[in-house]
Amino acid sequence: MSGRTARIFIWTASLAIPVVVTILYFMPKVEAGNLRGALNTLPLFNAVCNGTTALVLIGAFLAIRRKNIALHRRLMTTALALSLAFLVSYVAYHATSESTTFPQDDPRRALYVFILLTHILLSAVVVPLVLISYTRALARRFDRHRRIARITLPIWLYVAVTGVIVYLMISPYYPF
Repeated sequence: MSGRTARIFIWTASLAIPVVVTILYFMPKVEAGNLRGALNTLPLFNAVCNGTTALVLIGAFLAIRRKNIALHRRLMTTALALSLAFLVSYVAYHATSESTTFPQDDPRRALYVFILLTHILLSAVVVPLVLISYTRALARRFDRHRRIARITLPIWLYVAVTGVIVYLMISPYYPF
């Protein structure tokens, strides 16, 4: 992929993903029919994807610190694949299910809202960072890759960990 093609892909995906996720909240939900039971397991699947992504990112960081480039590359590709699986699952769930709200009278609500809002904001920010980091590594532009990866890793790790925290906090209120 040429540099121009990569940039077009990165910015198209970086804009399309938040737009699609936003549209999901306002569009009528698709009837799930016989798939309802399976779809109800997707929030847990999403939390597992996020938690596993966090562990894989830590492993990739340790691998590169130990100069194990092959392991680092495999782990980063795994983290990207897990994030893509999360995204597909998230879209499938929210296209068919109403959002669950955190109770107004729960004393943890302010903490939940803070974690959720920072998670959402940084999940949109991290998409182009991940894609730029990954394409720079593929292009063997390691000097430029390193510079952006130092910013990308903590944000991606925060998004992955807070995804699990959000799930743990909201899961008692799911309607199923």
